[in-house]
Amino acid sequence: MIRVLLVDDDPLVRSGLRLMLAGAASLEVVGEAADGREVLGAVDLHHPDVVLMDIRMPQLDGIAATRLLAAQPDPPAVVVLTTFDADELVLRALQAGAAGFLLKHTPPADIVRAIELVHAGDSMLSPAITRRLIAMVAGDTDAGARADAARARLATLSPRERDVATAVGRGSGNAEIAATLHLSVATVKGHVSRLLDKLEVDNRVQIALLVQAGAER
Repeated sequence: MIRVLLVDDDPLVRSGLRLMLAGAASLEVVGEAADGREVLGAVDLHHPDVVLMDIRMPQLDGIAATRLLAAQPDPPAVVVLTTFDADELVLRALQAGAAGFLLKHTPPADIVRAIELVHAGDSMLSPAITRRLIAMVAGDTDAGARADAARARLATLSPRERDVATAVGRGSGNAEIAATLHLSVATVKGHVSRLLDKLEVDNRVQIALLVQAGAER
């Protein structure tokens, strides 16, 4: 059973999410928080596996709260929820350590699937979304330096680690990578874990961003 914490300043949204997730046999909503300032305490109390985090909250927003969580030992995965489809917000949320990004009007089945994916350690961003984010990063004044830094970090990988990182960059899940590279899923998970350490990133979405930044010319 995947333990889920809901974080949103709107009690009606929290109630709606709780009712919607109650129909998923694989999930259990274990707690709620009404602001980012309550997140660390709620995580300590309820020990969730995944946090559904609103971005816009009045006292401490979801991006700042996600950054606080990412600094904790063994933090839960964070899926950011928002009504705003803004590239900058998506990028900031992922840079803060979020494992994914969903709009609040996302169909219930897709929200459940996203929670299951991030809990399993898979990416929930499609390659199209990742390319959109990379295009945004590539348009800034630091694009060249960012690409050079990404290539330098990727150069520390072994050939097999590079193969796995490239597959993550395409948006492939662990099972798909295992089938493509003729590895077991457990071996792929081990490679991804080492990639997180060697590349000094928080989740596989950030691996994908780094791989695609390094591919920029």
